[in-house]
Amino acid sequence: MSVTMRIIQRFDPRHEREFMALEREFAKLEAERPDYPKGRRRQPISGREPCNTLIWEGEFPDVEAARKALDFFDGDPAHEALFAKQLPYFKDVRVEFYANLDM
Repeated sequence: MSVTMRIIQRFDPRHEREFMALEREFAKLEAERPDYPKGRRRQPISGREPCNTLIWEGEFPDVEAARKALDFFDGDPAHEALFAKQLPYFKDVRVEFYANLDM
């Protein structure tokens, strides 16, 4: 059974432009590097999460593979450099895992 991992990042809305500019740099890394975990980015229009939220969502074969992606992010120097620039804009971050039900 595959797993979807969601990284939900709430940012300071006063710095949306700066936050999203850095997120575009993350997307560029993801597109250019074959070793980088791939995902989709979403921003709520309406729903439970406020509009100043960015959701990165990726599908993995299992929970272990999803956790390895998190480890990859933590250990990659390019990711860490961008994360350090983006960190001042964060208000909250959480990671969720979902079982993808093939019914």
